[in-house]
Amino acid sequence: GLAQIPPHYYKQWAPWAYFFGVVLLLATLLVGHTGKGAQRWLGVGVFKFQPSELLKIACPLLLASFLSTKELPLKLSQIIISLVLIMVPVLLIAKQPDLGTALLILASGLFVLFFAGIKWRMIFTAMFGALSVLPVIWFMLHDYQKKRIYTFIYPEQDPLGSGYHILQSKIAIGSGGTWGKGWLNGTQAHLQFLPEKTTDFIFAVLGEEFGLVGAIVLLILYTLI
Repeated sequence: GLAQIPPHYYKQWAPWAYFFGVVLLLATLLVGHTGKGAQRWLGVGVFKFQPSELLKIACPLLLASFLSTKELPLKLSQIIISLVLIMVPVLLIAKQPDLGTALLILASGLFVLFFAGIKWRMIFTAMFGALSVLPVIWFMLHDYQKKRIYTFIYPEQDPLGSGYHILQSKIAIGSGGTWGKGWLNGTQAHLQFLPEKTTDFIFAVLGEEFGLVGAIVLLILYTLI
């Protein structure tokens, strides 16, 4: 349905969606609902939502709208404006804190810049600059964020603690075998070994119930989309 909407409508809506999303992020920091150690949700009655989800679409959409009228190669001033537009929601979301979503929006914005056409010299300079400040960024991370990185690299170091979730997801995917255990027959998911099985670990649920074949089909569908 959305694919049938002419692109110029998205171009008109992009600034408003971005502005509305940033306002909601500011409201979240001021009056947002706190849950699981983070202030990421706004509540309207019994309904709660994360404004950061809107920026996943609005930020790259605004950048595409802004850069679509610019001549190539992009000027330094245009790149700086683009980076500012990216960093505003990234910093607000990182403040919640939600480092994962912040990095996702940062990546989506940088991909738009890349596809818009910038010189390879600037790309390599930016990559070198990013690598140079990694030690500084590391010391700015919260302890729980550092622990997540450690866990991602070596979950076996704490199998019953911080590494439990990722190890259980690997067990679920592996136990699915080639064809899977069948719809709603996944023991890892339905015996509560997998946390957040309807969101964060949904791929593990699919891998357990539909096996390698189901996982490959899903990845093919994503690739086609």
